[in-house]
Amino acid sequence: MIRLAFCIDNFQIGGTELNAVRWAEHLSHERFHLTVVHFQADGPLRARFERAATQLVRVPLRNMYGPGAIRQGIRLARFLARARLDVFHAHDLYSNIFGVPWARLAGVPLVVASRRWWNPSPSTGRAHAIANRWACRAAHRVLANSPSVAALLTAREGIPRRKVVCMPNSLAEDAFVPVPSAERAAWRARLGIPTDALVIGIVARLDRDKDHPTLLKAFARLAATVPRAYLVCVGDGPQRAELTGLARALQLDGRVQFPGTLTPTFNLHHLFDVSVLCSVTEAFPNSVLEGMAAARPVIATRVGGVPDAVRDGETGVLIPAGDAEALAAALCAIVGSPERARSLGAAAQAHARAEYHETRVIERLSAWYESLVRGTGAER
Repeated sequence: MIRLAFCIDNFQIGGTELNAVRWAEHLSHERFHLTVVHFQADGPLRARFERAATQLVRVPLRNMYGPGAIRQGIRLARFLARARLDVFHAHDLYSNIFGVPWARLAGVPLVVASRRWWNPSPSTGRAHAIANRWACRAAHRVLANSPSVAALLTAREGIPRRKVVCMPNSLAEDAFVPVPSAERAAWRARLGIPTDALVIGIVARLDRDKDHPTLLKAFARLAATVPRAYLVCVGDGPQRAELTGLARALQLDGRVQFPGTLTPTFNLHHLFDVSVLCSVTEAFPNSVLEGMAAARPVIATRVGGVPDAVRDGETGVLIPAGDAEALAAALCAIVGSPERARSLGAAAQAHARAEYHETRVIERLSAWYESLVRGTGAER
């Protein structure tokens, strides 16, 4: 049995955390003894991690540097040495920066960093970006979640190609399962949407990277000619007040809903007729994969690793970032051709099931961990 540790920052709902908990839930308990090292104590995903892992170990960090961080690092290194881990896998920027060096000092035989973003967030800072680069170089392997992100690691960060492995985000089976019509109607009513509405939907944090203003401007053009069209922006974030104000300024009152963060047991994209993600920067977004799994026509911006999932004109539509006219044209074309919308959605779902279903990804991940431990992977 392989002794494996995941290291994550927190238990909040985000792309990295959701992917990590899905992996934790589906790794075989007969093949892996899983420990989850985490920095923040609470969050909505904690219970799922508790059920999936053998144990949770908290490292209460207040910051990445200084005497307090050193004390916690020594504590972590001692634990890792006692646990006699085979693999330590850090999943995000902060767990890379803090966890990778201490895991190397503890003598963990295989230390894995991750790159699951394209550009660091504005709050990251130059020091953290540099520290993350050195952590990735210190790791034995760096896992990227798309081919484009893998190429970025080599081109921008100077990570040797032999150290980089591509492992995509995974989708649970329930992401593909349609929502019963009665439940779908009830949720739409809860969101203030008429039964016969044509719903454009986005599931994304309300921040500048997701570029909701471009979506609102594009939707205003669609709404002027399609009275049944409604827009649902699921998520929360620092731009909420600004976006609700823009919706009012565009005279979209009642046609746009901001329900906040929603956590139903089903894939939210089943509530939509068209799924959109208009980010200005992305790595390999779960939201796009979930829209594909729901067999929805997906319109997304041609940024980062998005083209690795969406084949323009085959499994979705790609548009330039920040282009409201292009987004409006894409929306009008999809809405005006229901047959094409169904065709794109069906092709997207088939592709998502073949490439990103959890059974396929988890087996690839499990076999990769085992090959590293056996020493049959690339050189360390």
